[in-house]
Amino acid sequence: MGRSRPEINSGRHGFIPWRKFCMFYIYILLLKNNNLYTGFTTNLKNIYKQHIQGSVESTKYRRPLRLVHYECYMLETDARRREKFLKTSEGKLFLRRQLSVLFKKIGRYDEYKNHII
Repeated sequence: MGRSRPEINSGRHGFIPWRKFCMFYIYILLLKNNNLYTGFTTNLKNIYKQHIQGSVESTKYRRPLRLVHYECYMLETDARRREKFLKTSEGKLFLRRQLSVLFKKIGRYDEYKNHII
């Protein structure tokens, strides 16, 4: 017997429009001072635009910045839990390790290598 799946209106041909359910985002910005900024939002495009324009107080003076990572969650509680973890020392270490290849490509690995090991 197969596993049962939750009842979700799957539309035509069994396609499940997951994007429709993805409403909560955790995002990581690489700031001018080489720090990583972790944030939570329900509208990734809008908040990134606000960061770029300098409308967000916490990153206003640390521009230019770039979006280097984001994760999407269906439940706000999952997203908040992940954000809380990524803001801990262990979470920051995890992020630096995960993004180490990116840091190498953009020439910022030397600034992070002491924090990755």
